[in-house]
Amino acid sequence: MFDKINNFRNSIKTLKELESKLKDEDLSDPKKMLESMGLNLDEIDNDFMNSFKQKITINYVNKSDNKEPEYAYSTDSGFDLRSNVDITLQPLERSLVPTGIFIDVPERHEIQVRPKSGLSIKRGLTVLNTPGTVDYGYTGEIKVILINLSNEEQVINKGDKIAQAVLCPVVQGGEVEFNKVSELRDKDRNSNGFGSTGN
Repeated sequence: MFDKINNFRNSIKTLKELESKLKDEDLSDPKKMLESMGLNLDEIDNDFMNSFKQKITINYVNKSDNKEPEYAYSTDSGFDLRSNVDITLQPLERSLVPTGIFIDVPERHEIQVRPKSGLSIKRGLTVLNTPGTVDYGYTGEIKVILINLSNEEQVINKGDKIAQAVLCPVVQGGEVEFNKVSELRDKDRNSNGFGSTGN
């Protein structure tokens, strides 16, 4: 009990000291104001930004002979998914292509399966349900719905890159509450849809 009272008194004393310091400060310059309190704005800014740079661990199982998933560059947002089978796609043919990769998606995240731009432009191969979604609750094998939009047969060999996976933060269903209303409030765009902002 006495410890709590002493802590409270110390907090009041600290606040009063801070208040007296602020009386003489030019509050129009936040940097100088913080420096007068013994704080460094650059350090605060760095600490704040670093709090968003924490590593995220992705647990996975690889049941293929392909390379382990990896980011080619540290600045990449996606890592490659590779085919775990040999397959031939005729023009306009689609197939569910297994990768042999199983991922434990971190909570409040999803994996988005997206096309590889090189495959799309060079060979006409793309992901049909772009982006495919791998939810947090799914722990099965990641499979890619691949379609051949070219005019030629396309051969995909085991180990070939067929898509990329992007880990994205999301709002999950348990965090959402639907609220039915009679009408929606006006916004700047309202019901203006496709092409409403020009070509």
